Amino acid sequence: MKTIKTSNMKYSFVGLFLLGCLSLSAQNKVWTLQECVDYALENNISVKQAENTLLINDQDIIATKGNFLPSLSANIGQSLSLGNVEIFPGAFVDRTFHSTNAGFNVSQTIFNGFRNTNLYKQSLLNLETSKFELNRIKDDISLNVANAYLNVLFNKENLETARAQYEFSKTQLKQVNDLVEAGVQPKANVFDAEATLSTDEQKLTVADNNYILSLLSLSQLLQIPFEGFRVEIIDIETPSALLMYKDIKPILNYAFENRNEIKVAKKNIENAKLNTEISKSGYLPSLTFGYGFNSIANFSNLSNDNSFFQQINDNKGHRFSLNVSIPIFSRFQNKTAVAKSKIREENSKLDLDQAKLNLETNIQRAFTDAQAALKAFTAAQKSLESQRLAFSNSQDRYNLGAMNSFDLEQARIRLINAEASLINAKYDFVFKTKVLDFYLGKTITLD
Repeated sequence: MKTIKTSNMKYSFVGLFLLGCLSLSAQNKVWTLQECVDYALENNISVKQAENTLLINDQDIIATKGNFLPSLSANIGQSLSLGNVEIFPGAFVDRTFHSTNAGFNVSQTIFNGFRNTNLYKQSLLNLETSKFELNRIKDDISLNVANAYLNVLFNKENLETARAQYEFSKTQLKQVNDLVEAGVQPKANVFDAEATLSTDEQKLTVADNNYILSLLSLSQLLQIPFEGFRVEIIDIETPSALLMYKDIKPILNYAFENRNEIKVAKKNIENAKLNTEISKSGYLPSLTFGYGFNSIANFSNLSNDNSFFQQINDNKGHRFSLNVSIPIFSRFQNKTAVAKSKIREENSKLDLDQAKLNLETNIQRAFTDAQAALKAFTAAQKSLESQRLAFSNSQDRYNLGAMNSFDLEQARIRLINAEASLINAKYDFVFKTKVLDFYLGKTITLD
């Protein structure tokens, strides 16, 4: 018994150890952009709902196929009558009467104005439309995840810049203290350096908070726990002007032919036309074939009836029917149904025009934004280079006593602003070009 108990304890310990290792591994996981996108596409609620819509469409196809098959039904009934009955004038007896009937019926629609055919076509069309809609949702999610991921990298780079400025201010304070102790600078410069260090410490705290919030936003978008969530920090190199597209026409042409929102709008037009054809079927006659088999067996305490199966065999009967229904007047129901279907058909064409207009507007805006972002990035590069030279010159003048600490701090602030502007412009330009890649159907990467 002791050996068994010891063995169970060992297994329990090993199981807890492995579980702890798996938990630690999950917490230490570093997510890449591709992993974030794949996870979002697999687990996003909107994606799952769209995938469920596809399953519903599959069932609709099966149901519309079933419209071409005959329907079969069976029926069985049992009745019991109790009470007095008059068998001769003035002579009443107590009678118990049992009646059993059974049968089955077959019905087959031969023609109903092509309604079943068009319903089947419509179910196939709905499946295609849902697939395009699912792809559209996936495209939007991929772009949103890439944007959130870029925002994390942007805030991480801002954090590193703020940390570098803070470390620089600490070094500057030590240098000022040394100069004051040597009698080269006045004591007031120490206070200025300490105030600058406090300001940079505050900016470092803000930058760190912004980085954490961007990670939180990405984790919430992926719908995974924030605790221990980390992403791979990619060094976004200085983008080249070659990333910018020179002409918008190829982007527009590709988008009009391949974007899923356009495909959905076109399929909706086809769907509306099928709805019109389905409505027109109300004007056409329908032809239905039917077959029925029935039999009955009766038992009473007043008669000596044959056996149950003998009666079923003796009383069996067959029924054949062929029904033609010709619509003459439907109280304007068919007329209004067709009229409304044609109106919806026109609306679906307008929806396509609106989808193209929206797409063109978005691409034009993205193209213009990317051009502006490129100009801003180029200007920010020049500005930073100038501010670095200016700050270096200010440092030299300050060390020689030709500039006071206030003017030096102003030069440093201009350098910090130039660095922040360059980071902003760089990530803005990168994302704007990724948006154009998105409209061209390219996979979003940060390479």
